Amino acid sequence: MQLSSNLSRFNEPETLKMAKLGRELRAQGIDVVDLSVGEPDFNTPEHIKDAAKKAIDENWSHYTPVPGYLDLREAVCRKLKRDNGLDYTPTQIVVSTGAKQSIANVMLSILDDDDEIIIPTPYWVSYSEIARFGRGKVVFVHTTMENGFKMTPEELEGAITDKTKLFIFSSPCNPTGAVYTKTELEALANVFRKYPNIAIISDEIYEYIDYANDNGGGHQSIAQFDDLKDRIIIINGLSKGFAMTGWRLGYIAAPAEIAKACEKIQGQFTSGTNSIAQRAAITALDSPLSSTYEMVKEFKARKQKVMELLKEIPNIKYTEPDGAFYIFPEVKSYYGKKAGNEVINNASDLCMYLLNTAHVSTVSGDAFGEPSCIRISFANNMKNIEEGLKRIKKGLEALS
Repeated sequence: MQLSSNLSRFNEPETLKMAKLGRELRAQGIDVVDLSVGEPDFNTPEHIKDAAKKAIDENWSHYTPVPGYLDLREAVCRKLKRDNGLDYTPTQIVVSTGAKQSIANVMLSILDDDDEIIIPTPYWVSYSEIARFGRGKVVFVHTTMENGFKMTPEELEGAITDKTKLFIFSSPCNPTGAVYTKTELEALANVFRKYPNIAIISDEIYEYIDYANDNGGGHQSIAQFDDLKDRIIIINGLSKGFAMTGWRLGYIAAPAEIAKACEKIQGQFTSGTNSIAQRAAITALDSPLSSTYEMVKEFKARKQKVMELLKEIPNIKYTEPDGAFYIFPEVKSYYGKKAGNEVINNASDLCMYLLNTAHVSTVSGDAFGEPSCIRISFANNMKNIEEGLKRIKKGLEALS
């Protein structure tokens, strides 16, 4: 059978690939420390699970409205007002099966053949692949470690052409942990003001995992600039901040026209999101965030431990992550070295070497648009983090 040419437009996510390879080694009885996964190792808080059980008992078991239950969309609006000072109505909210589907809905709603989408690197692996699936032309803008892996206004303006239709970024960022300040966002906003036809996707899925604001509040959204708000699409969800990855619930807050377009697309793909997850999400969004901040406190301690252990490994550079639960060290000094007859040519080779020899899974920076780095996740317990970094150090020392 001849498969669709659509499949050649995009690649398998490297993050999922490394997780799969790690599982295959474990199935062979090999002890693999997973520092690749982008998933909190915490369980969903009890009050959210209780809400789901209650929803099952109350027979919330039928098809849901395509954009989500009205009372959930109202809860999203309350959250946006409470945490971000932003005013939205339920008609501007679309609930989807995870933030990834939300991003896909938006890109498919906006992009046409060869429309350009600007993506600052490093970036989350699926941005470019979803854009290509949507027939867009990806324009990467390389940011530097010296600038904290954050795009400058000059870099943004230099990438804009008359074909630029869309811009996407994340803050806090996966994979670097970079967090844009209000001043930095306003500098980007000043550029966008010159180009009113560019839509902006702001991925804020790691909003609560912000180490400068880990006691609540303080997250800065580019949607705070009112004159840009009618072309900004916020992406968010419950996976990271509420330890609800498997519940698969994300949402957008967007101009009504885009929300309506996303609803139309979603109606043909999945229709409405899981009913029980939606009922639990109302409780998650409306409840105090004490469980979230306890989780973030632990992530912060793990971050400090990872940085402490990385300092013991020669020839590695990194910037301190201000958010999310990843660190993105530069490892290019190890390129060209050998493990026996095997030459480490790049980040992908290094990650495979660490997986197969040191039995630690990480993710190549190539997947995120930065070939000199690898991503290390600290969404694992302290014991595994310490063991994983010990193995990485030993594995790198063995290269010659």
